[in-house]
Amino acid sequence: MEVTNPSYSNFQFEQIYHLYTRVSGNESVFRHQKNYDYFLSQFSKYLLPYLDVFAYCLVPQRFSFLVCFKSKNEILENLGNDDQVFTKEEEHKFLMKPLSNLLNSYAKAYNKMYNRKGALFMDYVRRENIDDDETLKNTFREIHKIPMLNQLTTNIEDWIHSSYHAYKNPEKPTKISRQLMMDYFDDIEDFVKFHQ
Repeated sequence: MEVTNPSYSNFQFEQIYHLYTRVSGNESVFRHQKNYDYFLSQFSKYLLPYLDVFAYCLVPQRFSFLVCFKSKNEILENLGNDDQVFTKEEEHKFLMKPLSNLLNSYAKAYNKMYNRKGALFMDYVRRENIDDDETLKNTFREIHKIPMLNQLTTNIEDWIHSSYHAYKNPEKPTKISRQLMMDYFDDIEDFVKFHQ
């Protein structure tokens, strides 16, 4: 398994990452359906100009995403910015900023909604740079199986807060970039079997 410094590896354009974090403490960060919906709407707002999403799963105390940052030119075009030159450190900060904005935005709204104070998420988002097919496929499956591993359900089909259904129902519109991962499977049945 090719993983580069899992907790602190710098973000780079056109690289695939597994992003994940947990809440600070033991409370649920997603208490109600409206929390899941709001988090995903904020994710779309802050991060979709920067990256493509291949998989995600939200459970009460954590989230997990499989993403690929877009090219520098595509991101700058999405943001309406002129071309820029980045050092490696500037590149990381540029790509980290929307993620920080997402977490801060969600924490602020959550704290206001539930009349609480303090940090909601752990200090940093953990990330694993994925650069081989086997790790990519395994991470894809592991993300979809998080609800079962956390004993929230016994059937992957029952958990609605993941991208699993976007793949199982390809006729439905989605913000998930399905093609890359579906290229690993012969058909939907093969996809389902892979997750068993």
